[in-house]
Amino acid sequence: MERRWTVSRYTRMASTEDRGAMLCNSLTGAIASLSPKEAREARGLLNQGRVAEANAGLAAELAEAGFLTPAGADEQVQAQRLHEALKAAKSQHLVIMPTEACNFRCTYCYQTFPRGAMSRETLDGLGAYVRRMAPGIEHLSVSWFGGEPLLAAGAIEELSLSFMDSCARGGAGYSADMSTNGYWLTRERMKRLLDCGIRRYMVTLDGKSAVHDRRRKLRAGGPTYATIVANLHGLRALSDPFEIDLRVNFDEDIVGVVPELLEELAALFGGDDRFRLLVRPVGRWGGPGDERIPVCDRTAADRHLWELTGRGIGCGLAMSETIADALMPSGSVWLRRQVELACRRLGRSAVQVLDRARRRGESGRPAVPGRERAARQGQDCALDRLGRRTGLRVPLLLFPSGLPGQSLSAVPDSHGTTPLPA
Repeated sequence: MERRWTVSRYTRMASTEDRGAMLCNSLTGAIASLSPKEAREARGLLNQGRVAEANAGLAAELAEAGFLTPAGADEQVQAQRLHEALKAAKSQHLVIMPTEACNFRCTYCYQTFPRGAMSRETLDGLGAYVRRMAPGIEHLSVSWFGGEPLLAAGAIEELSLSFMDSCARGGAGYSADMSTNGYWLTRERMKRLLDCGIRRYMVTLDGKSAVHDRRRKLRAGGPTYATIVANLHGLRALSDPFEIDLRVNFDEDIVGVVPELLEELAALFGGDDRFRLLVRPVGRWGGPGDERIPVCDRTAADRHLWELTGRGIGCGLAMSETIADALMPSGSVWLRRQVELACRRLGRSAVQVLDRARRRGESGRPAVPGRERAARQGQDCALDRLGRRTGLRVPLLLFPSGLPGQSLSAVPDSHGTTPLPA
């Protein structure tokens, strides 16, 4: 019996400057970048509303990714089940600012640093809160934020040990990450932080030393690049598992010099997958110097983001898992490798469905040290169960002649754009 297909109500298509198109489906998380020829064919199929056959060619790939759905399927029910599955994950995520003070004065920062370190009353209250909560959850994840959190390293260590003890007693898992400028992230400090369960970090660099030191200087005006890079390079000697996102910010003023930084970072950290590239456009988020920030417009920012990411990977840098997290509703760890491979295949013209990645996901995903985060454990399991019940292939990604122009700069943080994923 012939199976009929209809366009998913969650499918959206947008034209690109090269007369190609972007397709996305907000239910399955599928994203496709189409060449001009593929875009014309896709428009023809999608404009029909209903497709009699989807057994071969582009139609089959659109159906496989969820852009087409079986006629009669109740997608609203599927979306509701997905929502309920995500809610069922018994996890808690806390974003904690142990201090609002900072030893840097970055040119694009929007913070005003009104308060210093946490009071003893606040520290005790946080510890008590987690002790009460831990027996009723499966996982607690903590993100340390600032200001510069390492200015309150003592508070971080105290609270971390308290949280870990409470989770162990309550039978909950624990993980933590940190956004830091890296100036105080020495090898000895890192050892203590790893003992506190903090396995993932984000450190920002804005070009090579001359550029970076002009934009991300000390509060008193001194340089910072050499100290940060020396600290990071010293961490390579550690045998412990951890992840550091090397965040590279750009705007119109410095986008042209970023490739030089990528080459330098590749020479220092290439081959060590604990160090990963995360490229981000600088934004205006309400700071006193907003009007002086030469931000890229959305189209240019997205183009530069993917071009620079691809270039960094081509230099030998690993790509941050944050990219996969941002692209997918439950960004799976194993997808990162598929995205890296797609970057290296820039220039291929045919649409490629990463079905092999989906099959790997269904048969069991490879473990990644330090990625035992709540959202990953709880939500991925829930999504896998939902996929088996409903037939949804969650998640799936499409790549043709390049990387998708997904906009990833919607939420600000103290580094100028988006924080680590919750």
